[in-house]
Amino acid sequence: MENTEIVATEITPELLTAFEKHLHLLERAESTVEKYTHYVREFAAFLDGRPVTKSAAVDWKTSLQADGTLSAATINLKIAAVNAFFVSMNRQDSKVKTLRIQRRMFRDTSRDLSREEYRRLVNAALKLGNEMLSLLIETIGSTGIRASELQYITVEAALNGYAEISLKGKFRTILLPARLARKLLKYAKKHKITAGQIFLDSQGKPMNRHQIWVAMKSLCEEAKVESTKVFPHNLRHMFAREYYRVHHDVMKLADFLGHSSISTTRIYLIDTGKEHARQLDQLGLVS
Repeated sequence: MENTEIVATEITPELLTAFEKHLHLLERAESTVEKYTHYVREFAAFLDGRPVTKSAAVDWKTSLQADGTLSAATINLKIAAVNAFFVSMNRQDSKVKTLRIQRRMFRDTSRDLSREEYRRLVNAALKLGNEMLSLLIETIGSTGIRASELQYITVEAALNGYAEISLKGKFRTILLPARLARKLLKYAKKHKITAGQIFLDSQGKPMNRHQIWVAMKSLCEEAKVESTKVFPHNLRHMFAREYYRVHHDVMKLADFLGHSSISTTRIYLIDTGKEHARQLDQLGLVS
């Protein structure tokens, strides 16, 4: 059937608002909504009032590649955001292809957060008088949950020893280490939190990802940890590497991390270049 819907030709504030509502209806995570709308605004700034066309979208993609400071993964995320916007405004004809990225053979360790650095961050928060931040870091570091899932760390979860998480239509149970559960309950009692979420800001509201990010960055100098290593998601990576180092069970690790595909979990476990080099040396093919 022929589509008789009037198709907009330029990006307007009204379309941006409609796009945000569209993403919420798709039950996208709040962080995804924020990123996607931000990238679409970037695209609108690039267009500078020009109409949306396939040619303009290709020009934008080319400008991203020419920037020289953006990784292929970042460029693809921006393209995915704008392609989603095109779908929402019934302009599939304007979608552009993402960059093809060869699977990485090994990871760059410069941003790896070590177990020792993790412990220094926990202790630095305590030294600076931020007990909640110290406990928050330990909670993510010892369970591998996402920052957005901290809302499920409640007094009730600490009492039960597990948290029921429901995000993006997925449900999973996160076990809380016994020592962590005791620390959570002790903190809640001390701060008169009798029920509900434990990690609240000074106004008694749940902490958002940006607040956590800023708070963690404030620890870098005291902890003597490079700032490029200090962000909430890196605690999740650290947990994944430590769990696999001890248990070597990628299936269970995928369950802990809430991954529907083991291939996603394997990204967290890519070997370092040093390990690859040692394996090549062991072949003994150079006289």
